[in-house]
Amino acid sequence: MRKLPWATILGWALAAFFLFGSVSNILAPGSILEDYRRWGYPEWFHYVTGLLELTAAALLIPRKTRLLGAGLAAAVMIAAAGTVVLHGEYAHAVAPITVLAVAIITGTIALRARS
Repeated sequence: MRKLPWATILGWALAAFFLFGSVSNILAPGSILEDYRRWGYPEWFHYVTGLLELTAAALLIPRKTRLLGAGLAAAVMIAAAGTVVLHGEYAHAVAPITVLAVAIITGTIALRARS
C-alpha cells in the first residue's frame, strides 16, 4: 500500500477549515455579527478576520508557503481563543485551541521538510 502524504492532507484540511471560516466571517450572518459586538470589536472587524483566514487558507495550500500559512493560522486561533477566554466563554475555546494544535503540527512538519 502506498504511503499517504499526511503532511499534504493535513495542510489542505487546515486550508479548507480556514476557507470555510473566511466565508463565514466575510458574509457574517447576524449571529456572527452579534458575537463580534458582544466581544467589543468594531463593526468592520469580521472583514479583517475573514481576510486573515482567507490568506491563511491560500498560504497553506502550496508546500512552499505552508509554514507561513500555519503561522498565520496559529495567530488567528490564538486571537480567537484569547477572545472567548477573556469573555468567560471557556467552552467556545475548545475549537480554536484544537485548530491551533493542528496549525502547530502543520507548521512543525513544514519546518522539518525545509531541512
